[in-house]
Amino acid sequence: MKGDVLIVKDLPSHLQSLDLEAIGSQITDNDISKEAEPSEFIRTALPVLQKNGVVHFLGFGNRLGFDSVPADLQRLRCRCNFHALKFAPEIQKLGSLLVQRLRGVSAMQTEMDTQLFGSNMLDRPFGDKSTDDAGGPSRYLALHLRFEEDMVAYSLCEFGGGDEERRELQAFRETHFPALVARLRNTTVSPEELRSQGRCPLTPEEAGLILAALGYVRGTFIYVAGSQIYGGATRLRPLTRLYPNLVTKEDILSSDELAPLKNFSSRLAALDFIACASSDVFAVTDSGSQLSSLVSGHRVYHGRGRAPTLHPNRKRYAQILSEEAGIEWAGFQKRVRTMVDEYKRVRARPRGRTVYRQPRTPGCMCRADDDGSVDF
Repeated sequence: MKGDVLIVKDLPSHLQSLDLEAIGSQITDNDISKEAEPSEFIRTALPVLQKNGVVHFLGFGNRLGFDSVPADLQRLRCRCNFHALKFAPEIQKLGSLLVQRLRGVSAMQTEMDTQLFGSNMLDRPFGDKSTDDAGGPSRYLALHLRFEEDMVAYSLCEFGGGDEERRELQAFRETHFPALVARLRNTTVSPEELRSQGRCPLTPEEAGLILAALGYVRGTFIYVAGSQIYGGATRLRPLTRLYPNLVTKEDILSSDELAPLKNFSSRLAALDFIACASSDVFAVTDSGSQLSSLVSGHRVYHGRGRAPTLHPNRKRYAQILSEEAGIEWAGFQKRVRTMVDEYKRVRARPRGRTVYRQPRTPGCMCRADDDGSVDF
């Protein structure tokens, strides 16, 4: 960011003793709208900065990620997100170890590796948890299973668990999502309708069927990202029967190696980000999740067209599954492949989509024309 933004680790001495909240220099997510344009920051933050000499943005999720921004800010935010931002050295080192063990041997360093690990990329894997002692680099698919209890409960969908499941998820909603429960008192929603609209998270079994339909064989090595799956091993069993070579970061790294990150969910998520970004193929079950969106954008930007991401259309997939009883496997395969292929077509970023998920846009990624020229 040198030449555009001056970044310091500490406030100047004359500002360090100030109570930023007391003097009105703290700006929270409530003060700036989600898809704020630059003009909103000028109206809200600039007067505070001019008056107090400092502004503290507290929270600050997903700001200036959307349209419309001037071309100079477009270039700046892409350079910041895809080049300047780095993981802390301890995350880079552990992430490098994770990826090297997944690959099994030292492979040629890619642009993705350089961006993710910098000088902390390990030359060779080591330790007794290496997944492959053969002579060549192992390929792996990363699967982000967004099927944690909070996701399942908030979706209001049903997943075949009957009355016990309904009672359990309702109790979770009442504890963790009281506003949602209150809103439901004045409206009715059908789980069947939600599923037909593509609003239900994919189960591990449904994700496995997509991979099988796409031709991934039983021996495919799969890294599973995400937190605790709702239903645990029982819910995962159909997927593990299809693909027994499933691993998580807890399988690849020892408890001692993970200990410094144990109580930090965001740091553990950073390891999942690294493993997914570095994978040969990345499979998404919920394209709206933050991790999946950021990984997808990172792979588009740094993958040079060689980092495919599988995005199922949940609405289309629900329609296919609803006809499962009357469809043969070959027909199921064909429809799933068509569904996935439609998303894989290279497109410019639609207006209104976050640039961090879809960086194919002028000022962020260059475009090569048919004559070989490059347009920014």
